[in-house]
Amino acid sequence: MAEKHLGVYVHIPFCASKCGYCDFYSLAGCDKLMGKYQDALLRHIRESANTMAPYYIDTVYFGGGTPSYYGAKRLAELFNALKRSGKVLKSSEVTVECNPDSVRPRDLDRLRSEGVNRISLGVQSASDDLLKIIGRRHNFTQVKKAVQDIRKAGFDNLSVDLIYGLPNQTKGDWADTLARVLDLEPDHVSGYGLKLEEGTPMYDQYKDSPVLPTDDEQADMYLYMVETLNHYGYGQYEVSNFARRGKASRHNMKYWDMDDYLGFGPGAHSCIGNTRYSYRKDLRAYIDGVAGKEGDILDEYEKLDELDRAAEYLMLGMRRSKGISEEEYRRVYRSDFAPIEALLQEYEKDGWTRQFDGRWCFTPQGFLLSNILIGSLWEAQAEYRISGNPWMESQLESSVKDLTGGGELRV
Repeated sequence: MAEKHLGVYVHIPFCASKCGYCDFYSLAGCDKLMGKYQDALLRHIRESANTMAPYYIDTVYFGGGTPSYYGAKRLAELFNALKRSGKVLKSSEVTVECNPDSVRPRDLDRLRSEGVNRISLGVQSASDDLLKIIGRRHNFTQVKKAVQDIRKAGFDNLSVDLIYGLPNQTKGDWADTLARVLDLEPDHVSGYGLKLEEGTPMYDQYKDSPVLPTDDEQADMYLYMVETLNHYGYGQYEVSNFARRGKASRHNMKYWDMDDYLGFGPGAHSCIGNTRYSYRKDLRAYIDGVAGKEGDILDEYEKLDELDRAAEYLMLGMRRSKGISEEEYRRVYRSDFAPIEALLQEYEKDGWTRQFDGRWCFTPQGFLLSNILIGSLWEAQAEYRISGNPWMESQLESSVKDLTGGGELRV
């Protein structure tokens, strides 16, 4: 029997300050709750031993928020609790997210000695002016110092996060950021286009503002990033992610490959088998809930059926540069691939998809339109699902019975 592997995500919601664009669940000014939160996480990890028991843990990811602000001592304590409660492989990929202003050589040494082997550094831009505009606490001199300290501590797997499409940013600014970051020789680069989210300071300040790059300008920045990073040996393996050979994020691949993962902390998501759930984005509620004082910490809970998994296979598979194949589609969806392939062939004529080694994937131009194109693939899948999939009739009949309690459905 094949070994089962599990990814573990631990959410650290604390930050020194909130960035203007950030809509992740993170909090500033709540440092006094760090001790209670640590106790809650440790307890939750211990109580999850039975869930983790069937698996070997091969990736661990401490994300945030700002884990480096939380401190190496607490992170090491959490990692050791995972080692005691689950079967963490020595070969596991163990990532800690860091901000340049909270990287400390002593902390890096501690993390490396405990088994952390990958650092994800929030750089965002090489322009100090742009960093100020978006509310970052660091400058690029601190970035260079942080990278130097990370390498000196023995980390040979460094990822950097970047953002393009920032206010007043030109393609030349973006080219300069890429050039200066490449000089730092990271092993992995993630580049994301700025998306203004409601409820963030930058949404209120810049919504419909003429100082934001247009969609076409942001698209040019994306295509320039793809071309530049590929030229310098960073292969694109997902819409926004690029890596040197062997340095793709194994943890993030679990999400895109529909593998099992377990999350801890407010807002964290888990997917075990066909069960998916998440926790409430409320720090105090999480602390009290884990302690058994009040309320349920669950936010969402759902059982995924075969229709859900098939739809996710299309969405997640087409986000990756390796794309999807007929063999995989038939195995997951138990259906004829022809309706999907016909649409992919139409996309190919427009330069949005390409075929290689029996697989279909988006081109860089296709990735720019991926949300729209994947939506059309879903429609093609849905139109064919009844006539081409006899197994779905019983699936849908079962769903109707669940909704009506076995009685007649009234409309």
